[in-house]
Amino acid sequence: MDALFQNPVLSTAFWAFVKIMIILNGMLGIVSYLIYAERKIAGHMQARTGPNRVGPLGLLQPIADVLKLFFKEEFIPTDANKVIFHIAPMLAVIPALVTFVIIPFGPGDALVGTDLNVGLLLFFAMSSLGVYAITLGGWASNNKYALLGGLRSSAQMISYELAMGLSTIGVLLLAGSLSLVDIVHAQARVMHLGPLAIPAWNVLFQPLAFVIFMITAFAETNRAPFDLPEAEGELIAGFHIEYSSMKFGLFFLGEFMNVISISCIAVTLFLGGWNGPGPQMLGIVWFLLKLAALLFFFIWVRWTYPRLRYDQLMNLGWKVLLPLSLANIVLTALAITLTGGNA
Repeated sequence: MDALFQNPVLSTAFWAFVKIMIILNGMLGIVSYLIYAERKIAGHMQARTGPNRVGPLGLLQPIADVLKLFFKEEFIPTDANKVIFHIAPMLAVIPALVTFVIIPFGPGDALVGTDLNVGLLLFFAMSSLGVYAITLGGWASNNKYALLGGLRSSAQMISYELAMGLSTIGVLLLAGSLSLVDIVHAQARVMHLGPLAIPAWNVLFQPLAFVIFMITAFAETNRAPFDLPEAEGELIAGFHIEYSSMKFGLFFLGEFMNVISISCIAVTLFLGGWNGPGPQMLGIVWFLLKLAALLFFFIWVRWTYPRLRYDQLMNLGWKVLLPLSLANIVLTALAITLTGGNA
C-alpha cells in the first residue's frame, strides 16, 4: 500500500477511482430519493399523500421501485434493431455520469473530481450526447410514435442547446475562464452597498442569462412544460414506449441525473457555487442547499405549468431565447469594455 501512494501515477489513479465510485454510488442514491421527493411533493400539491406504504413515511419506496424494475419481464419488439435498442438506454446514463466528474462541490481537490480548464465545454459535449440516446431509442424501437418522439427530442435539443450555450458566454466574459473552479472563485468577492454586504454572484450581473439558462435546462432535460418527446396525449409515451424493465429504468435514471447535473452547473455558473457565509469548510453544505433549491424548482414547475404545443416550443427557442441570449452577450461585452474590465 505504501508503494501505491509513493508512486504518483498509481496514487493519482487510485484517488481518481475512489472519486468515481463515490460519484457513481452517490448519484444513484440521490436520484432514487429525488424521485421519492418528486412523488411526495407532487402528492402534496395535488392534495394527496404520495408514497407512504413501504417503510416509515414511504422512505423505502425507491428500493421497492428498483426491485420491481429488475424483476419485470422485458419486452423487445420483433422488428427492432436489437443492438441499438440495447445501447440507447446506456447512452442516457453514461454522459450524465461523466458530467459530475468536473463539478466543483466544494473547496479543495477532494471535492472536485477534475479541474479541467475547459470544464464547461465538457459539460456541453456530454449534454449533447444525451440526444443520441433518445433519438436512437425511438428509431430502434420500430414504432412510429417512438420515432416521432425521438425526432422531436432532436429538434428540441438543437434549438435550446444553442440558446443555453450562448447564455453562458456572459459568465465566461466575467470570469475569463472555462474552468468551473475558476468561475466559482470569481464569485467569491463581496460587494458593499452601504451597510449591506452582498455576495457578487453572477446571477446579479447576468439575471437575463440565468433565466434563459433555466428555461433551456427544462427543454434539455425534457421536463414539463417541455416534455414534448414523450407527450402522452399525442405520442402515448414517446421515445420509450417500447422499453420495459431496467431499460426503461435507465432512461428514467438518465433524465433525473441530467436534472441534477444541469442544476449543479447552474449553481456553479450563477449562484456562487460553494461560496457562502461562514468558514470555507461549509462550502459543500452551501452547494447542496443551493442544489436542493433548484431541484425543488424543477419539481414545482413540472407540476404547475401545462405542456406547450410544439410550435410554441420552437418559436420560444428560436424567436425569443436565441435573440435574447445574443443581446445579453453584446450588453455584457459593452459593460466590461466601458468599465475597463471591472464589471
